[in-house]
Amino acid sequence: MVIIQNANVYSPSFLGKKDLLIGGSQILAISDRIDPIPGFEIIDAEGRSLIPGLIDQHVHITGAGGKNGFASMTPEMRIEELLIHGTTTVVGLLGTDGATRSLHALYAKACALEQEGMTAYMHTGYYGLDPVHLMNSVQEDLIFIDKVLGCKIAIADIRSSYPQALELARLLRQVRVGGMIANKKGILHLHLGNLRSKMDVLFELVDSYQFPIAHISPTHVARTKDLFDEAILFAKKGGMIDITTGASKYTDPHLAVAYALEQGADINLITFSSDGNAGLEKKDANGKAIGFYRAPVSENFTEMRALVKNGILPLEQALLPVTINPAINLGLKHKGRIEAGADADLCMLDDDLKLTDVFAKGKQVVGNGKMLLETYFN
Repeated sequence: MVIIQNANVYSPSFLGKKDLLIGGSQILAISDRIDPIPGFEIIDAEGRSLIPGLIDQHVHITGAGGKNGFASMTPEMRIEELLIHGTTTVVGLLGTDGATRSLHALYAKACALEQEGMTAYMHTGYYGLDPVHLMNSVQEDLIFIDKVLGCKIAIADIRSSYPQALELARLLRQVRVGGMIANKKGILHLHLGNLRSKMDVLFELVDSYQFPIAHISPTHVARTKDLFDEAILFAKKGGMIDITTGASKYTDPHLAVAYALEQGADINLITFSSDGNAGLEKKDANGKAIGFYRAPVSENFTEMRALVKNGILPLEQALLPVTINPAINLGLKHKGRIEAGADADLCMLDDDLKLTDVFAKGKQVVGNGKMLLETYFN
């Protein structure tokens, strides 16, 4: 049992100075004053802001890459890499490779992260249209496997299967019906490449096939300026659009958000995700590939902070793309917010909006910028 006192609470809406009571992995109460109780841990957050833990809905937790052979494949992630940057909920997925990378390993890694102290989900599928799932179908994965929130596929990319609208509609049907039966939202998470077709097939799904736009979840939408302009139109139809912070971006994500808002997009329909642990090329001054590095998972927090520091949005709105918006997109009613009954995933910021402390599932895992969590391989 923990009582956090005197915190400036952003739910993400600003609630003012409040005390929080945490029991187990949940927030039990929020009040102007909660008196100390013998045996409870008391944390004084005077002068600091308390925000929901960050949700990263696109991370290669089992590794990715492989463009230049086996040696260019990125390794599995460690939980410390996520928590130290305020990410308390993660969604793992496969990328191009559905052969050497398996959904079985992805499921095991998600379970491992959960056992170590954070919340982890996954998507079934990969870039291709050909079946890659754990059970007998995508629909069964959503029904019978709690951790599966949706299905991943690629479009507008030379590594994709070039799926047509009818094929995607049939896949969406599996996602939606599987989600209905399992009481999940169910989303089709779509990797967008840089082909000229852009988002044409997604507009066809909405306009011609009348598929509910809330179940269509495009990512890497700010890969190019032209693609982002289409994504803004998609958002104006009511669709959630996901800007990648760690890779695949034509400009800094906070500047992309500023542009989208200028064009009339709604901040409630914009999310950030990192594409963390994807394999990226290092290039010299002449553009020649000289090696590889892993896409960082730190940039969700960095870009959220940049929205505030550059005067684009106040903190309570800047938090939306990394907290409640991805929670809504994924259908996670207990995540991305600070309220009684929600999961006790929290971050503390100092007066310069630097991350100082992190709580995951009710347990403090980062204190004064240092990892406190003990894992099996520390």
